[in-house]
Amino acid sequence: MINTPLEIHPNFKINGVHFDRNELYSVAYSYVKEGEAFEEKIGDFLIDWLNDDYDTIKVRTSGSTGDPKIYFIDKQKMVNSALATGKFFKVEEGTTALLCLPADYIGGRMMIVRAMILGWDLDIVEPKSNPLDDLFKTYDFCAMTPFQMDYSLGRLHLIKKLIVGGGTVSEHLIGSIQGIPTKVFEVYGMTETISHIAARRLNPKKDNKEKRPFKALPNVSVSKNEQNCLIIKAPKILEEELQTNDIVDILTFKKFYWKGRLDNVINSGGVKIFPESVEEKLQKRITQRFFIAGLADDSLGEQVVLFVEAPQNEKFLSDLKEIVKNLKAFDKYEKPKNVYLIEKFEETPSGKIHRQKTLKRLMG
Repeated sequence: MINTPLEIHPNFKINGVHFDRNELYSVAYSYVKEGEAFEEKIGDFLIDWLNDDYDTIKVRTSGSTGDPKIYFIDKQKMVNSALATGKFFKVEEGTTALLCLPADYIGGRMMIVRAMILGWDLDIVEPKSNPLDDLFKTYDFCAMTPFQMDYSLGRLHLIKKLIVGGGTVSEHLIGSIQGIPTKVFEVYGMTETISHIAARRLNPKKDNKEKRPFKALPNVSVSKNEQNCLIIKAPKILEEELQTNDIVDILTFKKFYWKGRLDNVINSGGVKIFPESVEEKLQKRITQRFFIAGLADDSLGEQVVLFVEAPQNEKFLSDLKEIVKNLKAFDKYEKPKNVYLIEKFEETPSGKIHRQKTLKRLMG
């Protein structure tokens, strides 16, 4: 039970208007009763947040690494996460921010919490693929998915600092944001860590070809286990150390490189292959959605296979196989042994590719 209500910052605004706790409750109620579908989700979250009888908020995962799960997250830990973001990105009181993520997942909910706690002026728009299309105002801060950023490239100058999460940022997309005034950061995190716990700049001023590591936020440190999987220590947002399935290279207790998911690793002839690494090498050559996975093979155990989201087309399939055959960036065991076209990938509720379900449908 919460003993004292969580403070709403006196400078907090929604769409340019300040609301105290009572007024915010009325706004939330009107969103639920009369708002658009995306506003209804915002209203539901605000009503839960303002309810002092409960010190936790119910959130659900996107289901990208398994079935969607429900978590109950302590409100004070969400506040702690918001404070860490404010300090790391230097976006504190008076920040103009844009909410264009759905409020039923942690990314959108944390944008609202940051605004309430840090004193932001938060504008709310529908969470669609091109959220900047009808906007002409400049914002200090925004969070998007890679899909949204891809569809907003022509208008990213409206955002001063942009964080991108919820999916892998392709090399092609990273190349598209070099030289723009917007400071773009890829963030690492998950529902369990209450949004991001680390970030890396994707378009630094200096023309540095070297990939930057993720850097942990304040009060967060990292290590790894014997399988090279990331362990996160963050006492202000986690009750205990969090063991992940993400394989990493640790540089220091604050910096790491992400390599891929343990559950995606392919064992081909005794050699461990990271699908994410192979995908990175293909991203500049394939514009359709695709992924790499391992299929059972009598001699190798598993063979590396490329799956591309596209209708069946012999000419296109032949072209893809030619790309794979001639690409020199592959290590000896990384080159896909086969290519499959799938008209439509299975997806998670948040629109990410669900590899396991797609493979199950194909093999089933």
